[in-house]
Amino acid sequence: GPHSLSSAWHSLSGSGGMAEAMAILRDASPWSLLAGAAAMAALWLAAQMIEWVWWGPRRIERALRAQGLGGTEYRFLRGDIKEEQRLVRAALLRPVPMDRPHDIVPRISPLLHRVTEEHGKVSFTWFGPYPRITISDPELVRQVLANKFGHFDKTKLARLARVFIGGLAVIDGEEWAKHRRIMNPAFHAEKLKRMLPAFSASCSELIGRWETSASVSVGEIELDVWSEFQNLSGDVISRAAFGVSNQEGERIFLLQAEQAERLVQSFRTNYIPGFSLLPTENNRKMKAINKEVTAILRGIIEKRQTHMKNGGANNDDLLGLLLESNMDYNDANGKTNKGMSVEDIIGECKLFYFAGMETTAVLLTWTVVLLSMHPEWQDRAREEVLQTFGKNKPDLNGLSRLKVVMMVFNEVLRLYPPVMLINRRTYKKIELGGVTYPPNVMLALQLMFIHRDPGIWGDDSGEFNPGRFAEGVSKASRDPGAFFAFSSGPRNCIGQNFALLEAKVAISMILQRFSFELSPTYVHAPYTVLTLHPQHGVPVRLHRL
Repeated sequence: GPHSLSSAWHSLSGSGGMAEAMAILRDASPWSLLAGAAAMAALWLAAQMIEWVWWGPRRIERALRAQGLGGTEYRFLRGDIKEEQRLVRAALLRPVPMDRPHDIVPRISPLLHRVTEEHGKVSFTWFGPYPRITISDPELVRQVLANKFGHFDKTKLARLARVFIGGLAVIDGEEWAKHRRIMNPAFHAEKLKRMLPAFSASCSELIGRWETSASVSVGEIELDVWSEFQNLSGDVISRAAFGVSNQEGERIFLLQAEQAERLVQSFRTNYIPGFSLLPTENNRKMKAINKEVTAILRGIIEKRQTHMKNGGANNDDLLGLLLESNMDYNDANGKTNKGMSVEDIIGECKLFYFAGMETTAVLLTWTVVLLSMHPEWQDRAREEVLQTFGKNKPDLNGLSRLKVVMMVFNEVLRLYPPVMLINRRTYKKIELGGVTYPPNVMLALQLMFIHRDPGIWGDDSGEFNPGRFAEGVSKASRDPGAFFAFSSGPRNCIGQNFALLEAKVAISMILQRFSFELSPTYVHAPYTVLTLHPQHGVPVRLHRL
């Protein structure tokens, strides 16, 4: 028993004990020593495993409940993942009822919606063996996003996305601060002015195609604006970000769209350590896509760098501005190549493609849906556009004066934000809102829940009413900081002005030439693929004006 073991140890550790121990080890065969070491290692591993999948989560659950938090009960290894998948699958079979079209949260996030309803604005669920705290209190969300003391970082999910999406969205700390410093000048309003011709050219082509179709079919056409706006955004990004032919651009756009779908699949198994390294079909395909996208982007970047080093003129596109800003940063630091490497720039370019395409296509799509559901606001927006530009091409001065259009965009972004929640992780023990959290707890910041909270937005919080933004964002609700369409804090979206300028040009040119309504075949079914997509597309009837 333990007593005899301890006395054996005392006798061994006495004066003659060491000699005895050495004798035992000398007499033991190498195989028995190896077997003993392996048994010890196996025991240690088993203990670690049990701690990870059972004792650890149970201990955290008890601590959270003791501090007054409610949530789901921990289930061995899987946590709530299986239940969440079941609820999402069931939700995807049912469209949103048209008598309450904007009540989309139960469809998009059924588990977190149920848990928040039952347990309040700060509650918990389980992502595998990791606790996930659902937060829909705007003050706590602001504290996490401001990250004043550096207590929060990106989750493992972001580390997975890092490889495939890259850039500012998925890096942390010093690296993030350096990238943001170098990139800020490229996104300055003055620099974005230079991209207006690229925005206009892409939108003119789109409108031209629609007008040609409409003239053939007596002024009325029906088409899926979701795929139209994805193509438009891909075209804009190719021109405005890279100045490349649409063929090269389209290849990246198709690959990055597939990558997003695959990334969502891999998130479901991400709680299992090492799973992303296994040669599953999904993992293999993601690596192959990543390799091809990286190769195309490397070619574009190196060609441009050579052109610039040989004294060639810089293009007025994001890549040119980024390379220029990077050279300035290196010059300011004594040409020591302290700026961004080619690998870094490739990462940012992947993000340009992904974020630049996704956000604008999503914003334009839901704007057309909501302006079709609410024709009175479609008329008001058109009236403003025609008063500002007539039938002429939108110019920067006029675009910055569009008030009704901006109110409409803000209300669309409130009800249908491209990103519904932001994930963060505690990497050390912290206190937030009077609750102490251990390291490695996921924080799910529920932007969509906050955007619909009647306590913040009033009794009509579930309705489309752009009028609430008549005096700007800060006066639109009872809490001036409760609008998170482009996140907030130091890590807010660097591309928001780019996305809004592109969207303003597109919607203005559409309103100048067409009125639109939803096709009778339209099914209202928003769902999540990293951002908020229409599950069955958006067939719309366009009438030429």
